[in-house]
Amino acid sequence: MNQQSKLIYTAKVHTTGGREGGTSLSSDSNLDVHIAPPGSGRPGTNPEQLFAAGWSACFESAIGIAARRKRVTLPPGFAIDAEVDLSLVDGFYTLGARLDVTLPGLAREVAQGLVDEAHTLCPYSRATHGNIEVTTTVAV
Repeated sequence: MNQQSKLIYTAKVHTTGGREGGTSLSSDSNLDVHIAPPGSGRPGTNPEQLFAAGWSACFESAIGIAARRKRVTLPPGFAIDAEVDLSLVDGFYTLGARLDVTLPGLAREVAQGLVDEAHTLCPYSRATHGNIEVTTTVAV
């Protein structure tokens, strides 16, 4: 970490068993999940669902920061639907994502401006930028 950095939080999760019936437990026990392969029908979530949940929660907060900076009041019913794809491309697993942002009642250009700024603020968006295909849509 350089002198300009300030560590805010470190998530600590212990995982055993991976996708095939594994478990993940956070150090504070607030996250305690069973892992199952997508589409297996077995009880549990999968890494793609966890990634979608984390990214959409973070992105929603980033939109909130952008809105405060621009003095825009976020509407009731503001929501994000995230989809994360796991694909096999040329023998390698890859991810893709769609973030569908609903900002009812805002002018389209205002809503799009908030989403664009959120991509510069959200750590998930910054980490995936240029690494995976990401599509955003804005509904007003």
